[in-house]
Amino acid sequence: MRSRAVPLVAALALVFAVPDAVAQPTAQPTAPPDFTVTASPGSVSTVPDWRMQSSARATQGGNVISTTDYADAGWLTVPARSTVLAGLIANGRYPDVNHGENLKQVDRDDFAVPWWYRKVFQASPRPGVHTFLKLNGGVIARGEVWLNGTLVAGSDKVVGAYPTHEFDVTSLLRNGDNALAIRASSSDPQNDLVIHFIDWAQLPPDRNQGIFRDVQLAASGPVSLRFPRATADLPLPSLASAAVTVEVEARNNTGSAVTADVSGTIGLTPFTSSVSLAAHETRTVTFTQDVDRPQVWWPFQMGAQPLHTASLEATVGGVRSDVASTRFGIREVTSSLVQGARQFFVNGRPFPVRGGGWASDLFLRTDVRRIEDQLDLVRSMGMNTIRLEGKPENDELYDIADRLGIMLLTGWECCSKWEDYASFDAEDDRVAGESAESEARRVRNHPAMLGFLIGSDAAPGAGLEKTYLDALARADWDLPVISSAKASSSPRLGPPGMKMDGPYWWVPPNYWYAKRLGGAFGFASEIGPGPTVPELDELRKFLTPSDISKLTDYNAVQYHLSPSTTFNRFTFWGTALDNRYGRPGSPEQLVRKAQLANYETNRAQFEAFGRNSSDASKPATGVIYWMLNNAWPTMYWHLYDYYLATAGSYFGAKTALRPLHVQYSYDDRSLAVVNTGLADVPGLTVQATLFNLDGTVKADQTRPVSARGNGSVRVGTLPQPGGLSTTYFVRLLLKDASGRVVDRNVYWLSTKADTLDYGGSTWYHTPQSGYADLKGLDNLKPGQVSVTTSSSAAGTDVTLRNTGTSVAFFVRASVRRGVGGAEVLPTHWSDNYVTLWPGESVTLDARYRPSDLGGATPSVEVSGHNVARVVR
Repeated sequence: MRSRAVPLVAALALVFAVPDAVAQPTAQPTAPPDFTVTASPGSVSTVPDWRMQSSARATQGGNVISTTDYADAGWLTVPARSTVLAGLIANGRYPDVNHGENLKQVDRDDFAVPWWYRKVFQASPRPGVHTFLKLNGGVIARGEVWLNGTLVAGSDKVVGAYPTHEFDVTSLLRNGDNALAIRASSSDPQNDLVIHFIDWAQLPPDRNQGIFRDVQLAASGPVSLRFPRATADLPLPSLASAAVTVEVEARNNTGSAVTADVSGTIGLTPFTSSVSLAAHETRTVTFTQDVDRPQVWWPFQMGAQPLHTASLEATVGGVRSDVASTRFGIREVTSSLVQGARQFFVNGRPFPVRGGGWASDLFLRTDVRRIEDQLDLVRSMGMNTIRLEGKPENDELYDIADRLGIMLLTGWECCSKWEDYASFDAEDDRVAGESAESEARRVRNHPAMLGFLIGSDAAPGAGLEKTYLDALARADWDLPVISSAKASSSPRLGPPGMKMDGPYWWVPPNYWYAKRLGGAFGFASEIGPGPTVPELDELRKFLTPSDISKLTDYNAVQYHLSPSTTFNRFTFWGTALDNRYGRPGSPEQLVRKAQLANYETNRAQFEAFGRNSSDASKPATGVIYWMLNNAWPTMYWHLYDYYLATAGSYFGAKTALRPLHVQYSYDDRSLAVVNTGLADVPGLTVQATLFNLDGTVKADQTRPVSARGNGSVRVGTLPQPGGLSTTYFVRLLLKDASGRVVDRNVYWLSTKADTLDYGGSTWYHTPQSGYADLKGLDNLKPGQVSVTTSSSAAGTDVTLRNTGTSVAFFVRASVRRGVGGAEVLPTHWSDNYVTLWPGESVTLDARYRPSDLGGATPSVEVSGHNVARVVR
């Protein structure tokens, strides 16, 4: 993510350009209006879709294009939130841009000119009612806004991806048909404060030019209510009461003084206040109520997520003028430095961040169900935080995070105009401040918000820092503000308490335990082991047969890795795979061994940070896995793939993030129990069993333990018997007082250690000087597993039993749309990639939407490292 050497997508194959999409209309009439702006005070009308055209074809000015009699036949109809390329894709103008190298077919030159968006709508203006045009985010990269032949705002005002704007267009509205047109200029992330995908994926050829958030028309009377806010002051640590403060901006839209009554409720005693406003004056109206025994909002592992609504109304002369409302949670978030590391606190309790970096859709398309599916996978995995670096999402993600109890850490991106601080001029300073203020106002009410990073790889200088802090103050932002995700101090905020020392590419499991570079201490704002190759079924969705055949060529450029030359080959990831697991003889073998590598290092990363969270001298206060998801199908930097399939990377992390978890330490062979709940759990035992590859038990010990609430405890060290095979197994069982297994964890280890050459470290990698020997896994005797399934409307239960005489290693189950059908995605598994010794059994729960079966009967496929495929 740090690379600046990002080549442009080649402009190839003009046959795939869009002449029919941009054809100049003839005498055909424009499309009739298909939505109506409501004139009732308090109403909001969202533009449902647009007509879109290139300015290379629509050559007239906005004074013509924004008239109702302009003929826009031949223009494309695109969604309400649609970049230019997203609109072209939605209209089928290109082949599947996810598959192979099809994205190269898009001609970059098509986006060297501005594009027009146009909408005809109906309105019925009423005396005394004001109508406002609201841009809920900027127009990428700049916009001209026209209504009924008149310029509302020019490209000197509408600049950048994030500033919101509101324009009083009452005098321009007509009774009947009206025409709105917006001109979006070309985008260049190195020169514009917009959105850049850096080295996360191949870049969108339009660089996200266009409109990616809602455009709305809102009506109100003489007084408008804007930016409703609700906050809570909680006495810590009792949480026995809360002072809830509700505030809203009341704005006089007229040229005369006016008095408004502002009233509201948060579900308790109604409140009301009379406010006098001078001509065009805006004042903040504030109410405070005390709440006994409040329903407190918590991150999901720490408690429940009750949400409340603050509803407000303004009346003038007894007549409704406007309404506003906001959802909120009663909670407090703070942060401080602990032993130099950033520590967050929620409701007074330490909150150890276990998160992942979010990638928006490459074309900035909004699919609410897809976002909800992803956050459900995040919660199922046990991850508690998402970091949004420079890709603040639309409102739906924040609403879902509030409901699910997943914390969000937002801020600006690296490696683009956002951190080219030396190039900032007066306009850049203004747009940066407007961006910060707009985003802060938009997300500040969400209880899931954790903080705001005003820098990513570098803190801004004193002048820009002041611009950001003043903007956040205007937005009444009361959450932590951090100078940078890197250890880069700023003049006023000081040290961020975060580190960004890599890695971004492959490292072995023991790397995470060393207290240097990206090891488990402090707050690591973005680190991960790089390649996360999906299962073969998933690869076939976006790779050609030729692409798949070259997976074993580690020096070959892989288009579905990164545009960066640092990350576009498998290189030393493949070298480590060969040395540790044995050279794969085929792509199928590579994919199978990749799951092992993904699982073990991802598990170790989160386990190391979990274990060290209770270290008094150098606590591990937070870690952001790089990355959580993909903007476009790739083979690196994700915990679940683009199609929401969960493989070794996901289940390694899920194992480490279980709420009550027993684990092994790769550095000192210690065992630990990590508890993410707030309460201690006494009366537990840890059973540690060591097996040779042939199944021989070499050691078996049981120890008592009491799990520490919101922390970790050590439980001695792993036995070290003689006579271990070079590759051997460890099974850890955590049992409650009744003997019930509450956690199960299996390791495959080597008597030969991975060794690291720290002296050769770069910003993205620490090379290995020696490799663990896990090749014995290829010599396991065939395992036998019986499979029993039971399906209902809730999903499918899969019971696996080892009926053979050898270990059944790394056994995976998948639910299919009928025998031989595609995998049902997303599916939430209680566990997967499990290892069973003779006589052992485990039941895996699979939950999915029945509608995703497509009418087929669910079928289950099971296979393992040494287990042949079984179909049920």
